[in-house]
Amino acid sequence: MFPLIQRCCFHTPFKLQKLTGPRLLLHGKNKTTWSPLGLWLQRGVCPLSRSPSLNPASVYTTKLQAFHTSLPFFKKKTPKDSETKGPGILERSMKSLKESPKPALYLSLAGLIPFASVPLLMAIQGTYYPELAFAQVTYGAVTVSFIGGMRWGFALPENSPAKPDWLNLANSTVSPLLAWQALLLKDITDSAIMLVIALGIALHYDVSLLPTYPRWFKVLRVVGTVVMVLSLLSTAMLKTIAEMQPSDSR
Repeated sequence: MFPLIQRCCFHTPFKLQKLTGPRLLLHGKNKTTWSPLGLWLQRGVCPLSRSPSLNPASVYTTKLQAFHTSLPFFKKKTPKDSETKGPGILERSMKSLKESPKPALYLSLAGLIPFASVPLLMAIQGTYYPELAFAQVTYGAVTVSFIGGMRWGFALPENSPAKPDWLNLANSTVSPLLAWQALLLKDITDSAIMLVIALGIALHYDVSLLPTYPRWFKVLRVVGTVVMVLSLLSTAMLKTIAEMQPSDSR
């Protein structure tokens, strides 16, 4: 009975339990006559084949190729040369300092001699000299005023990156005002501390807040400010040590 039903419903012998996807497609390709059940099974195996003229084997091969294609973002990326670690901040600063104009470099270093020589001389002599300390404070006030005035000279030219606005011109007057206040104080220690504050504010303006100077000049400003601050604090410390020692009776 079953062979008769198979002949009536299926024009060709068809084994459902042993045919997998590729074998089913190839089996249908070799036959010239398609039964309704065979067409229904073909659509179930390959949903992409909507037209009878489309080759089922080629569609299945395309699906296999798409399945085995690796995604590009899973591939390992080799490190580039630009991602390698560059020189440190100290090395770049020294390089910028060497690239500075020679007159600016030499004049700036020479201007630090009156600052550093005063505490050095008093430390060698082992004696505190009020006249030298006052001369150092006076020279520091002049230097702080000069640093504040440089902003005007940098902002006034037409091609300058800094504009002559309130931010540049008004802030440049803060340092001279603090320097003038330092000269009005009677105690040398208070004057030195006031000058240290003025130097710190001026350095903050020039390096980070206001439109920047060239890199070599910023490095030169940092080096000069460190030397001046250490010199003023050394003088104040020597004065404090001298006041703590008992005076010799004459």
